[in-house]
Amino acid sequence: MTLPVRRTPAPTQPDRWHPFRELEDLYSQMDRLWQSVVGASATDGAWMPSADVTETKDDYVVEVELPGVRREDVDVELTGNELVVSGELKERKREGMLRRRTRRVGQFEYRVTLPGEIRENDVKASLAQGILTIQLPKAGSQSRKIKVIEAGEGSS
Repeated sequence: MTLPVRRTPAPTQPDRWHPFRELEDLYSQMDRLWQSVVGASATDGAWMPSADVTETKDDYVVEVELPGVRREDVDVELTGNELVVSGELKERKREGMLRRRTRRVGQFEYRVTLPGEIRENDVKASLAQGILTIQLPKAGSQSRKIKVIEAGEGSS
């Protein structure tokens, strides 16, 4: 009979419980389980890449992990405040028999609804080192000078 092994924390880390980290781990495990059970059929053949959404004072920044995806194989669409990143990670030609695959290929799609209005004409997107970075300026972040007039002016 084997006994469970108790892991001790690293000497620099105090022995603390991190409930949110455990919830994130559980969520990741459930997602992997769901993907393995239903596969691509639940998302019409598209997989969802990992992404971070950051809000700054002036804009939203969305960073999507797309290693191996070429710029011409990515579509970025903005409708109102909903951002959709879609495309395809094309499978490369191989010689020999593929024995195991853990990397995803095929259609992908990432959707996010941003909490505020966006200046659509100023959105910028760039792809470098497998990270698609989309900068979406907030609509209310531009300051402008407002002319103050006398109450009697302009009323005629």
